[in-house]
Amino acid sequence: VILLVKLQTLYTAETGVALYPGSLGIELAVSCDLPTKEEYGRRVSVSLLPCSVSGIQGCIMRIDPNADGTGDYPKTIVEVAAQVRLQDALNVSDVDFVTIKVPD
Repeated sequence: VILLVKLQTLYTAETGVALYPGSLGIELAVSCDLPTKEEYGRRVSVSLLPCSVSGIQGCIMRIDPNADGTGDYPKTIVEVAAQVRLQDALNVSDVDFVTIKVPD
């Protein structure tokens, strides 16, 4: 959360929206690689990919150490940020399911 607040200007410039200073951690059924700089947008220490979560527009975020396998989380875990606090907007808890859609 602290990193998201510090980098708010960068994220707003990259995503076009002001993100809520917090994210929703989601466990995927399968491992997921995010696009690199060559495939989508710009890559910094955090990879960003537009998405929607159960109809709410957001952005999948993954720090480079998690992307290269040296971080705390496997590639089956993604963080999603949006303009709203997703836990409240979706009324979800740790055991609930959500649908994530990414551009083709």
